[in-house]
Amino acid sequence: MRLFSALGVLVLGLSLAFAQKGPTKGAVKDASATAKKAAAAATDLIDINTASADALRTLPGIGEAYSQKIVKGRPYRAKNELVQKNIIPEATYDKIKDKIIAKQK
Repeated sequence: MRLFSALGVLVLGLSLAFAQKGPTKGAVKDASATAKKAAAAATDLIDINTASADALRTLPGIGEAYSQKIVKGRPYRAKNELVQKNIIPEATYDKIKDKIIAKQK
């Protein structure tokens, strides 16, 4: 019986020691990589208020006609105005909404 009690105390002590260590190097590295990817993705957004027609055409579903309509409809207060102002259809907007931004001056 003493053996089981001693073993229980040992397991409890080890679990507390590991719990207080904090995140492992791998977890910190993964979090850092995720943060870097998010920052890179944010800088990769195309600003619909300043992007050239050529840059807009790199977006899925945006060709010559839509890119020209986007340029002519500027400025935009919000990116969803592309649909509200009937510049592009909602299905096309759904394809690009995570790739664009409407920055304000």
